[in-house]
Amino acid sequence: MKNNKLKIFSGRSNITLAENIAATLDQNLGKISISTFSDGEIWVKYEENIRGCDVFIIQSTNGPAENIMELSLMIDAAVRASADTVTVVIPYFGYGRQDRKDQPRVPISSRVVVDIITAMGADRIITLDLHSTQIQGFAKIPFDNLYSRAVLFQAIKNENFNPKKSVVLAPDIGSAKMSQGYAKNLGMHFALIDKRRFAPNEVEINHLIGELKDMDVLIIDDMIDTAGTLVNASDAAIKKGAKSVTAVATHGVLSGPAIERLEKSEIKKIIITDTISISKEKKIDKIHIVSVDAVFGQAVHRVHNGESVSALFEF
Repeated sequence: MKNNKLKIFSGRSNITLAENIAATLDQNLGKISISTFSDGEIWVKYEENIRGCDVFIIQSTNGPAENIMELSLMIDAAVRASADTVTVVIPYFGYGRQDRKDQPRVPISSRVVVDIITAMGADRIITLDLHSTQIQGFAKIPFDNLYSRAVLFQAIKNENFNPKKSVVLAPDIGSAKMSQGYAKNLGMHFALIDKRRFAPNEVEINHLIGELKDMDVLIIDDMIDTAGTLVNASDAAIKKGAKSVTAVATHGVLSGPAIERLEKSEIKKIIITDTISISKEKKIDKIHIVSVDAVFGQAVHRVHNGESVSALFEF
């Protein structure tokens, strides 16, 4: 076990989650000043000594892009202030869907984000439910991808579904493996939607495989962005005779028309985590937020004490 002092700091993207993570470790957030000048430039200063400390910086990299710039400056400032180690905790890894060169003349944006973090001098990255786990391979430093399954699993159990009358519906092929895992552990049936994406955020359902009639349907995905995929899957389930639809996702991006779509949809309840700060106007009655502070708290504790993080990967 190391004797370095643990210090936790937060950017401005999700201060509430950062405070809760620190609280699970009986810590307060470190003092840091972050401001934006009138021309849009960001200024950062640590207001306490961090020399020789294990510094953990918590910042989700969802939009706006200033969140990434702010994180970069926080890392650089910590390195220049002689922190012993700098670990970046990214509850939601933005640009995670741009993980490959799928057409000519486009960047691999998730690789760019990893390169920025690495170039600034970070020693480790911790995130949760990456959209594509291959992103870990872009980093030359340790990159831990934690899972929200334990938290979401408990939230689902609290809904008291009858497993024999419930089915986990995968909204696309990409989420099939994850959905099958939930179905197996919850003892529920499994169904699958075959969809075709013809433009960004625009999808079309081709087939629905599985029996949904008179079933409580659970749709599980890693994120809800514009909610197009989710609402289409919900509509398809209702047309197939589903009794109710509950949605579960780790990251509530909720951009564009998402809230309007969700309000008008047949979805009874939407369970998401607090990896992204949700504004008041987006907190509609259907949305139930559960916290992943304990998951990150355990990871920070283990990394700081030189213990294995692998136990947190178990379902």
